[in-house]
Amino acid sequence: MPRTRTTITSNDAPAAIGPYSQAIRAGDLVFLSGQIPLNPTTGAMVGDGDPEAEARQVMANLAAVLAAAGGSLADLARTTIYLADLGDFGVVNEVYGSCFEADPPARATVEVAALPKGARVEISGVAYLPQQP
Repeated sequence: MPRTRTTITSNDAPAAIGPYSQAIRAGDLVFLSGQIPLNPTTGAMVGDGDPEAEARQVMANLAAVLAAAGGSLADLARTTIYLADLGDFGVVNEVYGSCFEADPPARATVEVAALPKGARVEISGVAYLPQQP
């Protein structure tokens, strides 16, 4: 079987703000670029610095990219949450947890010095989506 690499794009998620793709499918894995809380229609930041509102938008953006790949948040196998302030962990963790009915993905959470466009939350992930024969 030849190796393939396919770009995944969704109009329901913010366009990339740099030289990267929203996601790349490589075999049965979909690698999702980090999403920040951008409104996909306007490109404006959502939440005014409110980590709960930011986390909700980030998860919606991830879900939109996964839908374009033929999956959902339930297909995530691994995520990384980047926080500008680890003090936001509790509220972000609550929003994140509410997005999974069972068996949430493996995850790491790290505090970073800064995120693009002044975001407080960014999340990237890897999903397992077996290709149809």
